[in-house]
Amino acid sequence: MPPRSFWKGYLKLSLVTCPVAMTPAVTQAERVSFHTINAKTGNRIRSQYIDSVTGDDVDPGDEVKGFEVADSKYVMLEDEELDAVALETTHTIDIEKFVPKDEIDSIWLENAHYLTPDGEVGEEAFSVIREAMAETGMVGISRLVLYRRERAVMLEPRDSGIILWSLRQADEVRDPEAYFGEIKEGKSRADALKLALSVIEERTVTWDTALLGDRVQQELLDLIEAKQKGKKPRKPKAEKAPADGNVINIMDALKASIAKETKAKKR
Repeated sequence: MPPRSFWKGYLKLSLVTCPVAMTPAVTQAERVSFHTINAKTGNRIRSQYIDSVTGDDVDPGDEVKGFEVADSKYVMLEDEELDAVALETTHTIDIEKFVPKDEIDSIWLENAHYLTPDGEVGEEAFSVIREAMAETGMVGISRLVLYRRERAVMLEPRDSGIILWSLRQADEVRDPEAYFGEIKEGKSRADALKLALSVIEERTVTWDTALLGDRVQQELLDLIEAKQKGKKPRKPKAEKAPADGNVINIMDALKASIAKETKAKKR
């Protein structure tokens, strides 16, 4: 059973509107997480907010958001006041523009969400919008209030649904020229390039989610299991660092790589 949606509203294209529901496409529920424990008692440690000036404990009911306007001077805002800053984009995804999907660099994509029709009434309109984007190879660009911020979002047709990506702000992505600009573009030797292509060919596989395994996560689970059973946890083998960061002869290194790949493939 899929998790409950965390947002409900409307998807709009010109005069076509349909009710939709949205759910985060990713979850961290399976990630190993830890609590802070008092080593003397074995009990969890509880966090408590303290007034930075008086040192007194602060009751949850007295906590409000504050924006610093001067040194130690704040404008305090209640949750009701923040909720009152309502834009139309709080409940409506109005697709304003369309752009070719391949024109949006993946660096701009932030968080993925599954967008689905909310009930049978809106399924036809939802399908028309999705199929029109799929047939033209376009993605929709809109704006939506998520997590109390208005964000640009990208709507990408996927199977029978739509993936809604929140997009990063223009000032959040650093200019790659500042980092890549000084790298020399020296032309690769044809023989070296041919060998490098051979290594890539040997290592090319079909995409599979098994490629996404987290070895650190598994080592943590093994460690926890061993300690539960009173066993002495085994020490994982440390990955060996390269003996020298500088490749003296790239041709020799590539030839050795191909020999290694071929041997592994035969084995």
